[in-house]
Amino acid sequence: MNLTNGKRLVIVGGVAAGASCAARARRLDESAQITLIERGPDVSFANCGLPYFIGGEIKQRDALAVQTPQTLKAMLAIDVRTSTEAIAIDRPGKRVQLREIAAGTTEWLPYDKLLLAPGAVPLRPDLPGIDDPRLFTLRSLQDMDRIKATAASARRVTVIGAGFIGLEMAEQFVRLGKQVTLVELQDQVLPPLDGPMTHLMEDELRRHGIELILGDGIAGFVGEAALTCRLNSGRVVEADLVVLSIGVRPDTALARDAGLELGLRGHICVNPFMQTSDPDIYAAGDAIEIKDFVSGDATAVPLGGPANRQGRLAADHIFHLEQTKPYPGALGTAIVRAFDVAAGLTGWSEKRLRAAGRMYRSVTVNDNHHAGYYPGAKPLLLKLLWDPETGRVLGAQVTGFLGVDKRLDVIATAITGGLTIDDLAQLELAYAPPFGAAKDIVNLAAFTACNARDGLVTPIDSIPNDPLVQVVDTRPAALVQAHPLTQVSSVNIPLGALRQRLGELDRSRPVVTVCALGKSAYFAARILAQNGFQVSTLTGGIRAHFDPRTPAKLPTP
Repeated sequence: MNLTNGKRLVIVGGVAAGASCAARARRLDESAQITLIERGPDVSFANCGLPYFIGGEIKQRDALAVQTPQTLKAMLAIDVRTSTEAIAIDRPGKRVQLREIAAGTTEWLPYDKLLLAPGAVPLRPDLPGIDDPRLFTLRSLQDMDRIKATAASARRVTVIGAGFIGLEMAEQFVRLGKQVTLVELQDQVLPPLDGPMTHLMEDELRRHGIELILGDGIAGFVGEAALTCRLNSGRVVEADLVVLSIGVRPDTALARDAGLELGLRGHICVNPFMQTSDPDIYAAGDAIEIKDFVSGDATAVPLGGPANRQGRLAADHIFHLEQTKPYPGALGTAIVRAFDVAAGLTGWSEKRLRAAGRMYRSVTVNDNHHAGYYPGAKPLLLKLLWDPETGRVLGAQVTGFLGVDKRLDVIATAITGGLTIDDLAQLELAYAPPFGAAKDIVNLAAFTACNARDGLVTPIDSIPNDPLVQVVDTRPAALVQAHPLTQVSSVNIPLGALRQRLGELDRSRPVVTVCALGKSAYFAARILAQNGFQVSTLTGGIRAHFDPRTPAKLPTP
């Protein structure tokens, strides 16, 4: 390892990437001169925990302060300058201009290497009434404090945007006893996920009294006694407090003004070692454009996990750690919990693959989070996507009550390792009745994918609106009577009676088999296929595709 004594490293921005880089740099070189510049008063805090302090799940505000300027100075001998802004970079002179916000004084600080970790800022569109003091975004501890203080006297709260942060905020306001409305421009919550994978989450939000307004965006605000939210449809929603959670944009003005290369959406372009177009300037975190692990295309992933790893990698490269490996790219693995339901994804979704014109296949399966016979088993829904040519796993989505994180982590690891659906089928996972099943849902999804590839089943995710199609409902008669498919013409032939009732079906017409979870429909499809029928199966069953709060909405032939 070749370390340069006394190297001057200046880091602009703390929190995840900047603080991670500073800590790793000090461990690599005790003699380095490390200066950390932070515009705000807090240099390293758990910004993912902000909603949970607002709602009271996190009791102590100090718990969110991962490191303070004092602890960083004491532990790492770092020169920490908070409430200080980097306003210009002199690249030929290798110096950065700083402005102390309170005093307004400026100075130039020289560097040998510079890391930019400015992060991203919440979107705040130029709409009528956008400056009303009852309208908030959430980025810092100070934002958190203001929201919490205003919420104390608020009765009605509106959250604009039903992404990950929007759902967390909506949940926490319900914990505070507020009347909550959640508005989302798309026709589903959690827009990164495929629509059917969000039904359980939507049902859970409604079950806790949250009013969902989907497929409608915000047009503006009118500030009177109550803050009126005017939606694109003309509908109005009154609130005492509004939180905007509609996305973020990279905070890259400093990099742009310094002439560094930016991507199409304004992110800082970096190479696999986090170097910008200036080899002495590195960048990491939410402000950068990185490689997508699955496709290799340029992307941006504003998440804490990747930001921490990028900051560490930059420090390794700056101090010439010989074992430094290039950044492999990001999967965008993410998860959210609202009340008792969790949902998340890793890799690519079907909607994203379709929009990119990429070839893919998918299956959806249902199972329990541990052995069904062991008390407390909770249902899981898993969607698996793979490359039809190579079998390589491309992505997955999981939703359910327990064990969602475990399955996402397994499949994220599988994607990173380049595993195929065959590999996933043979993956040996921890099994005991309280923890899993002998055939975990991850294995089950891979088995189903292999069956589809091998022609043993033809999975479909919707029933064709074709009068020639025979829909065979293989559920027990009592279950069909309790929960009929009222909007589609179907014949109920329970799986156990199918072999005896084949004569009731027309072999010249295609058949679609359905059931509650997909397993019985698959078994039925195998029977029918081997008896001369052209048959396909509704993958994942009725539960996977239809909102549980309403009768099944299937097209009428």
